[in-house]
Amino acid sequence: MHKPSCRGLYAITDAALLPDDRLVTAVEQALLGGARLVQYRDKSSDGARRLTQARALNALCRRHDVPLIINDDVELAAQIGAAGVHIGKDDPAFATARARLGATALIGVSCYDCLALALDAERAGADYIAFGAFFPSPTKPAEIQAPLGLLREAKITLTVPIVAIGGITPDNAPSLLNAGADALAVVSAVFAQPDIQAAARRFAALFH
Repeated sequence: MHKPSCRGLYAITDAALLPDDRLVTAVEQALLGGARLVQYRDKSSDGARRLTQARALNALCRRHDVPLIINDDVELAAQIGAAGVHIGKDDPAFATARARLGATALIGVSCYDCLALALDAERAGADYIAFGAFFPSPTKPAEIQAPLGLLREAKITLTVPIVAIGGITPDNAPSLLNAGADALAVVSAVFAQPDIQAAARRFAALFH
């Protein structure tokens, strides 16, 4: 099975922005606007609700031939047969995720502002690396700030795709793409907008 590409708009859900009754519809609008990856991110402790939502999103993403990535929860990803999982420094070890999900799973790793962490993740077999936050983010206001130069350095050093995250808008996105980002991970600038499909389309247009 060929792994999906990590290029384009990477739309990340946020439970605070998307109430349960709007989640699937909102994600579908992002997909229709051109999102090329979707991440289900929900930190709540309601396992049954998260399972129901993740299953619905996985079915939707499969219809659009777009991978669904589960944030942090390797078991949930395995349970629903998601395309992969995204893990951070406080999440299960990469090796555990790979062993549980298999060789074809798309596994991304948050490396914040640290190239050394990214090199370790690449050596371990990560499918993509995420850096950021590059700009102040309404989703994670206290997030580590990463310099733009990190993308340039990473592009020279790494062979896996690079995802930029943090406060990204269609106006500041070109600077990230020019510096070497392959994908743009976006929350508010897609899902907090009145027209989600149009917002996604603005990002998707940057990759053509």
